[in-house]
Amino acid sequence: MAAPDVAPQFGAELKDSFKPVNAWVSNGISWLDEIQQFYRERSAIEKEYATKLSALCKKYHDRKAKRIGSLSVGDTPTMTPGSLESASLTTWATQLNTVEAHAAERDKFGTELVTQVAEPLKVAATQYEDIRKCHADFHAKLEKERDAAYGDLKKAKGKYDGACQEVESRRKKIDSSFDHGKTKAQSAFQQQVLEMNNYKNLYLISINVTNKLKEKFFHEYVPEVLDGLQNLNETRVKRLNSLWILAAQLEKNSLTNSMDNISNLLEEIPRNNPQMDSMMFLQHNAIQSAEPANLEFEPSPIWHDDGSIIVDEPAKVFLRNVLSKSKSQVREYRVESDQKRREVETFKKSREDIQRGADNRSEVDVVRAIFNLQEGLHDVDRKWLTAEVETSTIIAAAGDLSVGAQNHNFRPQTFKIPTNCDYCGDRIWGLSAKGFDCQDCGFTCHSKCQMKVPAECPGEQSKEDKKKLKAARQEQAGAVPAIDLDSSAASARAPSLTRQNTMNSLSSGYAASAARSVSNVATQPTTEDPAGEPPAPVAATKPAAARRTPRILAPPPAAYSRAPNDPAPSKPRGKMIYAFDASGADEISVQEGEDVTITDPDDGSGWIRVRAGSKEGLVPAAYVEAAPTPSPVPSASPGLADRPESTYSNSSASLAGSVTPKRVGPAVAPRRGAKKLQYVEALYEYEARSDMEWSMAEGDRFVLVTRDGGDGWADVERGGVTKSVPANYIQEV
Repeated sequence: MAAPDVAPQFGAELKDSFKPVNAWVSNGISWLDEIQQFYRERSAIEKEYATKLSALCKKYHDRKAKRIGSLSVGDTPTMTPGSLESASLTTWATQLNTVEAHAAERDKFGTELVTQVAEPLKVAATQYEDIRKCHADFHAKLEKERDAAYGDLKKAKGKYDGACQEVESRRKKIDSSFDHGKTKAQSAFQQQVLEMNNYKNLYLISINVTNKLKEKFFHEYVPEVLDGLQNLNETRVKRLNSLWILAAQLEKNSLTNSMDNISNLLEEIPRNNPQMDSMMFLQHNAIQSAEPANLEFEPSPIWHDDGSIIVDEPAKVFLRNVLSKSKSQVREYRVESDQKRREVETFKKSREDIQRGADNRSEVDVVRAIFNLQEGLHDVDRKWLTAEVETSTIIAAAGDLSVGAQNHNFRPQTFKIPTNCDYCGDRIWGLSAKGFDCQDCGFTCHSKCQMKVPAECPGEQSKEDKKKLKAARQEQAGAVPAIDLDSSAASARAPSLTRQNTMNSLSSGYAASAARSVSNVATQPTTEDPAGEPPAPVAATKPAAARRTPRILAPPPAAYSRAPNDPAPSKPRGKMIYAFDASGADEISVQEGEDVTITDPDDGSGWIRVRAGSKEGLVPAAYVEAAPTPSPVPSASPGLADRPESTYSNSSASLAGSVTPKRVGPAVAPRRGAKKLQYVEALYEYEARSDMEWSMAEGDRFVLVTRDGGDGWADVERGGVTKSVPANYIQEV
């Protein structure tokens, strides 16, 4: 703030303004008490801060002392380290000592604030207040003198007025006196006039004296007091400035000392070479390591044999197939491994850029990406190494058996009609009838027989040639010849395909909703992968899900074992797994555990019509668990034409002993009259890899929101939340 050009003078400018000036100066002096209180509280904070810092350093000094050995040379060193500390621990001790020195500086600064600033401020405030009171007392005396002069003047005026009154009285006595007393009255009048003149003169003199005193009061005495108060206030400000400067200088000195300690620490930290810690740990933990011996062939305790590879003709067939498969895999895995290794190297360079500060990405995200890529790389490398070792081992033992081999063009296949294996002659039979067939010659076989099939593919064949080869292969395998379903003669000699009613109960997973009618289940196409593995999601940006072979239940036997003239099956029955209270005219109230008859299945709205006793109405489909349907006794000799199109053996009789968990319905039934919903069911397990995906267990149901838009993912809803799942992991129900 710029200094004024002319120094102000309270006495010349403010004159008779003692009260406001005195109050202003008094406020300034009382403010000194607040300032000294501030420095006392600041001192307490600094000391508290220093105490806490010191306690913190002591705590971590103790912790360091307890962990010197484990942090320097590990938990189980082979050599006793003695009293040595690692370089990192020494640097850490330096940092703790620096903080302790900083705490000591703050404690010292807090003490100096009290002794050199707060206490002088308190003394100065007391001194200045005494001086101000002296000025106030003197001003009060001056005012008393001024008031006394005004009183004397007033008395003189009173005496003059009394003399004038007395003159008037004497004059009136002259007028009222008689001749003999008039002379005496006139004499008294004249005497009183002289007395009045004397009082008048005294009054006039008193006026002049009072005016002079007033002039001295307002132009000399009071200005002198005001100037004294001004000087007192300015002296207070100067003293306050000096103490402020002292407080700032004390803090600067404290910070300077702390900065010196920090500067020493900054010079010490770079001396902590990371390799020194590693070297110390290495020196105290060096041991002689022994690599495990190579594994050797261990003969079976019940079949004594040696470790040589069998190379007879049947074994060569198997080895030839393994060799052909391994050779093709070596080329594929080499290319894939090179690609993944380049990706890993790219991310490692990105991590180096991040560590140098040249990249702002998160190092954690990059490291996670590196490990994810390395996981895939190691998986490919293991497969590559396995294929190379298989190839080299087979060639070393039996030569290159793949030369001249005519390998079948096998592809995984799910057979929807009963098919025999061309190698062993047995029926390819099971829950999903999985196997392989050659796309060129039509050779069919089990998954377990694939590697045993000789590499003698005749090449691409026509449909008729495939049938002939099929018959010849079946005859060679000692199996029943293949049946031509298009031929009536074949139908006559074909074995009966009637399925006996071996199903005692249906899993609760089947027909949990009446939307699955028995005819729908019998003809529903499968979406599972022929090899028994769930198909991978199409989108390359989504991670592959965990896979488990799905369990698809067979339709009730009544769907295909009923004779043409048998009566139609009865209405399906069910049991309420939740109690439901009707809230509409077309609904009925039923209790938990009550048996009902399903009259109309779910049409996609989430409701079914049931009959409970004499009442009939709508209930939520998810509130009903379908009861097992009894299987009628099949006719003695049903014809092949009576049997619907065959699916693979999915009878739940093969799942005997399995326990299907009870389906849990929604807490609130869907709103009636709403738009009909399309439900989908999970075929495979899937574990979500982000918050935008649903995790699924086999059999979980969802509401379909958006079908596959070309990226391999579908949007489904559950619990009012919409997320994505692999489109080929679900099927509509």
